[in-house]
Amino acid sequence: MSKQPHRIGATCLGLLMAGPAALAAPPLELIELPPGFAISVYAEDVPNAREMALGTDGTLFVGSRSAGNVYAVTDEDGDGGADRTVVIDSGLTLPSGVAFRGGALYVGAVSRVLRYDGIEQRLDDPPEPVVVTDALPSDTHHGWKFIDFGPDGKLYVPVGAPCNVCLRRKPYAGILRMNPDGSGAEVYARGVRNSVGFAWHPETGELWFTDNGRDQLGDNTPPGELNRAPEAGLHFGFPHCHGRDVPDPRYASGTSCADFTPPAQELGPHVAPLGMTFYDGAVFPEAYRNQVFIAEHGSWNRSQKIGYRVTLVRLGEDGLPASYDVFARGWLQGQRAWGRPADVLVMPDGALLVSDDGFGAIYRITYAP
Repeated sequence: MSKQPHRIGATCLGLLMAGPAALAAPPLELIELPPGFAISVYAEDVPNAREMALGTDGTLFVGSRSAGNVYAVTDEDGDGGADRTVVIDSGLTLPSGVAFRGGALYVGAVSRVLRYDGIEQRLDDPPEPVVVTDALPSDTHHGWKFIDFGPDGKLYVPVGAPCNVCLRRKPYAGILRMNPDGSGAEVYARGVRNSVGFAWHPETGELWFTDNGRDQLGDNTPPGELNRAPEAGLHFGFPHCHGRDVPDPRYASGTSCADFTPPAQELGPHVAPLGMTFYDGAVFPEAYRNQVFIAEHGSWNRSQKIGYRVTLVRLGEDGLPASYDVFARGWLQGQRAWGRPADVLVMPDGALLVSDDGFGAIYRITYAP
């Protein structure tokens, strides 16, 4: 990690003090990366950018939460920067999740999953969406979705707990999977408070996912989680146990943390881990191949803020986490954040995209030795 200090000009410092909305452009000179890496703006006009998905023809689809929009971002000249951003639907309820399969865009909007057929040929005249399912809970507390298709061809959809901490029946606090047409829904994983990011290992096909820990247990408890679910039916502890060994003050009675599947890696407390990906590109150094990048959205109720960064979890020869380090930082300056990483996506050219729902932008991280 580069340790060179950044000199913030008086104008930039004044704008940061005034708040992120005062900035005309993302101050990427503040971002610290390992030597050889560089960051640039891929797209700026993507308000509240959340999950990203790539279409067959190279269109980048982006969901949002508070904006209620779904975006299509295109780089028509292939220069590594977007040429235009199109709103393909608006007024949806927290449509943060997007996935692409068979020429269609799937959008998770709380109680519904919608499908936009042939969307890449109709960016300027989007089709009316097909309702894949409208049978999901309508709770908006942890109700926004991160969605994706697994190697088994099924659509995976999390259903967060509708609370800080509570005990609810299925499908709450779990990850569902269903057929692409919405049929055959089943619970794949349980005891998951609020997963807003998952991916499958490129070689083993195992599902890994992030999970946000509960609040109001103090600044340093509990940790965020990176979990591994190699098979269906595992229970990851919520609401009884948090992290590897933090029993819940109210819901731990009659259980032990040993009864549940522990996280593969404990993350920082309250860092709010969201999107994650395995780096399967060919541009970053070999040491990054098949390693885990995580977008940490940042704490909201910690006395000293933490997160607002992209972290890297390296896996050992046994396929399990061996280290957890910061890869990119700088969105948090002191106790003021000008951006909040929300998702990460590997592009066909090997670049790593990072969505920022605080600034409303997409960044592109590249490597050149």
